[in-house]
Amino acid sequence: MRPSERLVLQHSQIQACRPTRLRGLIEDVGSNVFAVEPQQLRRATRGRAKIALARQVAMYIAHVGYGLSLTEVGRLFERDRTTVAHACGVVEIRRDDPDFDEAVVLLELIVRAVNGSCALGETGSFSPTCGAS
Repeated sequence: MRPSERLVLQHSQIQACRPTRLRGLIEDVGSNVFAVEPQQLRRATRGRAKIALARQVAMYIAHVGYGLSLTEVGRLFERDRTTVAHACGVVEIRRDDPDFDEAVVLLELIVRAVNGSCALGETGSFSPTCGAS
């Protein structure tokens, strides 16, 4: 298989894995950690600060933890890419707090454990079994 064919195959596997399954999983786990309802994270409006922070962490994990571009995360969470960039910046600043940092690390580990077939591997590529249930 030529490199370009592998790239197309890999890209299709990533696209099959990402959309609603990943978003739903991150939102479900994150809503438990931040004690908010998952539906509140899906609202078009910002909501209270606690809800906004939970959504920002979810977008951060999708971008940093799963390697999605800002544009892809924006589409996934129905937000603009600049909103995603802002969210990632807010989370990075808050990670200076050791308790918050530990919560983000644990949240990412939980999401990866539950969604193991879609997690990035050592090579930075998604598993071919991604999305299979």
